[in-house]
Amino acid sequence: QVQLVESGGGLVQAGGSLRLSCTTSDRTFSSYSMAWFRQAPGREREFVAVIAWRGGATSYADSVKGRFAISKDNAKHTVYLQMNSLKPEDTAVYYCGASQTTLLPPVIDYWGQGTQVTVSS
Repeated sequence: QVQLVESGGGLVQAGGSLRLSCTTSDRTFSSYSMAWFRQAPGREREFVAVIAWRGGATSYADSVKGRFAISKDNAKHTVYLQMNSLKPEDTAVYYCGASQTTLLPPVIDYWGQGTQVTVSS
């Protein structure tokens, strides 16, 4: 069973920053691309960012380009989402996902439990 454990959500004022973390097993981390999605109340889950398991290429949703950065630490089996210049519309539950596809947005095989991010105006 693949487990993804997220942390780092919270409440922040507009313009502030947060860093989300997602930790998984070595086997998962070394063979899956890792992605972040988010879901706001009343809306569908949407793609935010992805980092390829091989090479580390990244891709972002237009709504977060230039503000968010996805990265990974292979030694810690952890992927990060650094979120800067946060806006109230970034408020959502953020989910970490593992994907074996190269599609964009990625098709997720395993999901984390989600972490709440709230941005106040």
